[in-house]
Amino acid sequence: MAQSFDDLNLPNAVVTRIAKEVLPENVSIGKEARTALAKAASVFVLYITSASNALATKNNRKTINGLDVIEAMHETDFHMFVEHLKENLEYFKKIQQEKKDAVVKQKLQKDGESNCAASNDNADENDIQ
Repeated sequence: MAQSFDDLNLPNAVVTRIAKEVLPENVSIGKEARTALAKAASVFVLYITSASNALATKNNRKTINGLDVIEAMHETDFHMFVEHLKENLEYFKKIQQEKKDAVVKQKLQKDGESNCAASNDNADENDIQ
């Protein structure tokens, strides 16, 4: 648990990088504006997290899931972001599944190579006898 509200702030560098991605190259962000953006982003995250937690608790769960966040966005009148959030959540799930599949495939290939090497060793032993 955080000791103070300042412990809950998002890093200015991260918020600045995100903000710069949507601004034209010739626009800069002042130090005061970076701090304000970081604090506003932190408040938003805390607000949506709290609303999401209320939904999870209402459904007798201790874990917040993506659908809780989407529903919280609706309930807190941020519905204009829901479609974009859904798209990003689906993309995230797809990427996670691809990573999982790649690990399984790599493990299967490694196991296949081990079995092939073991078979070759057995065949070599039979040739010697």
